[in-house]
Amino acid sequence: MPSGLAILAIGFFLGMRHATDPDHVIAVSTIVSRERFIAKAAFIGVLWGLGHTLTILAVGAAIILFGLAIPVRVGLTMEFCVGLMLILLGVVNLTGAMKWMSEKFSPAHPPVTGEHAHLHQHDANLHFHWHSHGQASEHHAGSLAPPQSLERSFAGLGRYQALRPLFVGVVHGLAGSAAVALLVLSAIRDPKWAVLYLLVFGVGTIAGMMLITSIIALPFSFAGYRFAWLNRSLVTGSGILSLAFGLFVCYQIGFVDGLFTAHPNWKPS
Repeated sequence: MPSGLAILAIGFFLGMRHATDPDHVIAVSTIVSRERFIAKAAFIGVLWGLGHTLTILAVGAAIILFGLAIPVRVGLTMEFCVGLMLILLGVVNLTGAMKWMSEKFSPAHPPVTGEHAHLHQHDANLHFHWHSHGQASEHHAGSLAPPQSLERSFAGLGRYQALRPLFVGVVHGLAGSAAVALLVLSAIRDPKWAVLYLLVFGVGTIAGMMLITSIIALPFSFAGYRFAWLNRSLVTGSGILSLAFGLFVCYQIGFVDGLFTAHPNWKPS
């Protein structure tokens, strides 16, 4: 039993280390690059980790319990999808589509007319603005600080903002599930302990990504609206990095590993 608990503890810390893989960090950096609240960024990391853990646990358990064999081209395709996703995240960041989609599917300002109040932010401080819409202009009146309960709950995410990191985590989990499961099988012969290891590994990944997204959000939170040029530079940099790394991954999987050739070669890693 002590040796089993030691293996699970190792699984937790290996899960935390797994969260630091370059493709994982680059992908979440494009998502949190527009966040001003560290708590919100940490929650994004949790959602990514949940998506990753779901697929690692589902596919990994199928490999361990039922001897599921993943064909070479299927495995390469799952990893190729990670590259495509990085390219997409980079493009939407660079074009501003990320912000447009967030506002479209999780609007912060409902389409109302006349005088009303809505939540506003200046220098990382929340308050209400009295606001009215006219045919030719908009008007902001005095502001009022929001209740503390609203301050605490502001880290909540809209539907689109929540589904985005969850989906990205699912794709990453698909790409890495075979490698993790095969590694576990080589070290743990008991299927029940092996599946439990996958679960603990996933919890470690969630904890690691929560920490990573919080750290990534620090410069964006610091820049806020006071240093708009720095904020834009950070967003652009994360987009360029994601695009470039995604192109590299696609080339590596498609031609070096042979997904688009007659003789593909796939070694889960």
